[in-house]
Amino acid sequence: MGKTADAIAEGVAIATAAARLAVKNHILVGTIAQGGAFDAEQYVDDAREALLAMARESEHGAEAMTRLRKRARGRYSDPAGTHDYRDRDVRNLRRRAKQYAAVAERLTAMAADSDALGSLVEAAREAAWADVRSNLDRRLIVEGMRPDQDPDYDTMREARMQALRLVDLQALSSQQRAKRKRETAS
Repeated sequence: MGKTADAIAEGVAIATAAARLAVKNHILVGTIAQGGAFDAEQYVDDAREALLAMARESEHGAEAMTRLRKRARGRYSDPAGTHDYRDRDVRNLRRRAKQYAAVAERLTAMAADSDALGSLVEAAREAAWADVRSNLDRRLIVEGMRPDQDPDYDTMREARMQALRLVDLQALSSQQRAKRKRETAS
């Protein structure tokens, strides 16, 4: 593959990763925050929308490169800054516009391909599960630690006991009073 093909493949990979992240977030919100069950079909439209949004972004990039190329043509003075293009940059800007357009075209094709959408949803589901699993592992390590595994157990014991008395037991007591009050009222 040449430089252009590599740039296009990299652009598609980056855009696909962004789309996967968007779908993963939809899955996490839909299943955890809203208490729903995972159904792959439910997230296919989210995957399509995410890919099409990335395609539109690439199309805008191609249009911007075309505008910059047209403005740069015939300008031979020294540039005033990084994005102040000159005639010598025209070929590079044309190549970049083509790369952006090709990325947009591939993403649009992926958005129309049911197999690609299914793969994207599955990858997003796996990423969502990895996040959940990682969070659970972290919480279980901290909350499930045994005294013999914690080198600071003895020094932190008094602080934990004080927190138990002042926070946890008070909250439990408050919950119990509220429960009795509700039972009395009904």
